[in-house]
Amino acid sequence: MNYPTNYRYTKEHEWAELVSANQIRVGITDHAQSSLGDIVYLDLPKAGRELKSHDTFGVVESIKAVSDLYSPINGKVIETNSDLISDPGKINLNAHTEWMLMIEASDAKTQFDGLMSADEYTNYVKSL
Repeated sequence: MNYPTNYRYTKEHEWAELVSANQIRVGITDHAQSSLGDIVYLDLPKAGRELKSHDTFGVVESIKAVSDLYSPINGKVIETNSDLISDPGKINLNAHTEWMLMIEASDAKTQFDGLMSADEYTNYVKSL
């Protein structure tokens, strides 16, 4: 799998896309959706919720398992992708374009830069 090189990744299999110096989009990786199988339910936080890096921000449920979702950075949820709530299976079609939430933080770029690169994440997944 080729992971987008403009994204950063976590060991919990979330991706982060820097949208501006203070905002990132978050979703799950193709590796995560593939491991989960057909996704049937998604629970996401409401806008305004403060998150710390590694905090659980929601749950994704598939026909195989239920998994927690983890924030890649500290910040405030400013938007969630409501389309995924009604049709969570979209994640299985293209996990790297179906974002779950947008987080705002004054130092989002610095935090983003501290996450794994695509190459680092690829090597991490290979080691599992």
